[in-house]
Amino acid sequence: MLRSFFFSTGLFITLCGAGFLYVDKITLNVQADTPRPTGFRGLFTGVSPERKRVFDPPDWAAFSLLSMGSVTMLYSIALPRKKHDD
Repeated sequence: MLRSFFFSTGLFITLCGAGFLYVDKITLNVQADTPRPTGFRGLFTGVSPERKRVFDPPDWAAFSLLSMGSVTMLYSIALPRKKHDD
């Protein structure tokens, strides 16, 4: 169970990183009464005058996510198997 959890988490992170290789910016529509998030969630986002939130990840984010996901998947493969007593 633990092995599959780490493998699926690593796969998700790797796929997010691969998606960032192909995307420069992500634009989301924002409602007029929605406040801008502060702190970490609002770190890489900005609200344009047209009330569209633009997520512009840095160039290093794709490679960092790819490497973290790959290492996590390799870790899940290296975990020891449970011994079943039959």
